[in-house]
Amino acid sequence: MSGPVAVAGLGPAGLDRIPAQVLQRLLDPSVQIVLRTLEHPAAREVSERRRVVSCDDLYETAGTFDEVYRGIVERVLAAAARGPVVYAVPGSPLMGEQAVVMLREAVDVEILPAESFLDLATARLGFDPFTRGMQVLDGRDLPHPLLLHLPTFIGQVDTPLVLAEVRDALLSLLDPGTEVVWLCDLGGESERVERLPLSELAGRHAGLRASLFLDPDPPGWPGLVRTNTRLRSECPWDREQTHHSLAAHLLEEAYETLEAIEALPVEAPGGDPDLPGYLDLEEELGDLLLQVVFHAVLATEAGVFGIEEVAEGIRRKLIRRHPHVFGDVEADTAERVKANWEVLKREEKQRESLMDGVPASLPALARAHALQARAARVGFDWPDLDGVLDKVREEIDELVADLGDPKRAAHELGDLLFSVVNLARRLDLDPEQALRAASGRFERRFRVVENGGSLAGLTLEELDRRWEAAKASETDD
Repeated sequence: MSGPVAVAGLGPAGLDRIPAQVLQRLLDPSVQIVLRTLEHPAAREVSERRRVVSCDDLYETAGTFDEVYRGIVERVLAAAARGPVVYAVPGSPLMGEQAVVMLREAVDVEILPAESFLDLATARLGFDPFTRGMQVLDGRDLPHPLLLHLPTFIGQVDTPLVLAEVRDALLSLLDPGTEVVWLCDLGGESERVERLPLSELAGRHAGLRASLFLDPDPPGWPGLVRTNTRLRSECPWDREQTHHSLAAHLLEEAYETLEAIEALPVEAPGGDPDLPGYLDLEEELGDLLLQVVFHAVLATEAGVFGIEEVAEGIRRKLIRRHPHVFGDVEADTAERVKANWEVLKREEKQRESLMDGVPASLPALARAHALQARAARVGFDWPDLDGVLDKVREEIDELVADLGDPKRAAHELGDLLFSVVNLARRLDLDPEQALRAASGRFERRFRVVENGGSLAGLTLEELDRRWEAAKASETDD
């Protein structure tokens, strides 16, 4: 028969801040006391007044925090096998104590609450969390993405390495001069509260009883939404925009993003990162994201949906269409994943034809590729590459035969382009990107031709010699 297990909070400082009933239990000689650490004022005072078992040795011998937590749970349960036990932790037993979570999963636990660092921190700052909300983050495990849309406390910045990582994460979003409040040893004789610029956080600010507070203008995703909403109400140009007036900007930003992607190495994100290229992509993705946010802001004005509904809608769709990840469907290859995706999409959209859902506004090459791919799913496709090549040759011959009739020639030219797109698809190439790359090569080479001197009066043979020299000068073809 095991004894009862209780978890007691030691508060933020000495025993004088602990509730009387908690102190009584800690000093009861019939109860075993297991301390998470002696590196705390109240813990040291308890150890001076009675026999205790510390878990500091686990921190020194374990390889990971998970191993520490498991070791603590095993130690507490072993003590419980001998009789009543109280496991005592700094601060509140329900804040930042993973071992307590694990212990409660193993046995029934009585919680003996105590003052947390947040009680003192909010008092020192004169801050009421109910007025604007609040979030508390673990410095050892900051979330991704890091959203700073609420007044934020960051705890467990207990080593210089953790503090440096927290500072760098914050600097990726905030100006170096952003004010941070450093709070250390609250409630004790050595209590310190210091306001300083984010960039001045240093190793000396790390500590077992140290925490940070910041309340900046929201950066990142929440900041973008807030900024765009304000511009919509205060900027004359933004106020005039409609969904239709923004459409051209959306298309332009999408193409600029595509251009930035095409400039990256083909193996990206594999290989050594192209940092300048990624900086360009970062900027273009931001411009594209603005268009998404702007349309969502307009939809909010119409009372239909907001950006959160947009994000939640696509999140749910991803879960529905990945039952091999979030459900019990098996799909061990990319091909099976794609097949499942299409089945689920057809069920969701309730489409009558495979051709439904291919936007007419797509660029012509991309639309042709999409239509052909749809038809190929049900076997409407050439059995091999030779059939595709024969079709291309056939369309060339038909175009040549109809060159005298502009209307027929346009028809046959369309058929030829359509068959070339089919060839690209069978070669697993993107015709849009292939043509964009060819256009880029033409532009670069022609600029080289122009750099060779004036083109006026040059014969076709002379122009061709310059062209061949321009081709020969390229090293990436």
